[in-house]
Amino acid sequence: MILDGISALQPGQLLARGVSRLLVSHGFACVEELIPSRGLRVDVMALGGKGEIWIVECKSSRTDFQTDTKWEGYLEWCDRFFWAVDSDFPTELLPDANGLIIADAYGGEILRMGEEQKIAAARRKSLVQKFGVTAARRLHSLRDPDMCEAMS
Repeated sequence: MILDGISALQPGQLLARGVSRLLVSHGFACVEELIPSRGLRVDVMALGGKGEIWIVECKSSRTDFQTDTKWEGYLEWCDRFFWAVDSDFPTELLPDANGLIIADAYGGEILRMGEEQKIAAARRKSLVQKFGVTAARRLHSLRDPDMCEAMS
């Protein structure tokens, strides 16, 4: 039996679900597993009403964090960068300059805001377009899965 449609999700996906719920409550729209550039895939990208872009990297364990070699490449693709972890994660491992969210599958709380680093206007425009196209394609795939298979 599936409760809330979450029983098949991995720990990082459960964190991303809760993070998305949190950020939506703050007026953001979220897309999970978005690819801003070749070789990068962010766990959650959030787009605010004023065009601000936040990236949240979800870490389900110490090992998950320690083996991540790509996260610094995400910094140039957002205005603010956050780590999202559960309440048992050793947060002293995480860099202080980044934001911190404690979350579970149902929500979360922002404990620390990440430093703001405004991205260039051209990059913002490109990301907003990628965000919109990705979100629209995913919505379309729910209504017409056969059509989306043909587009891939």
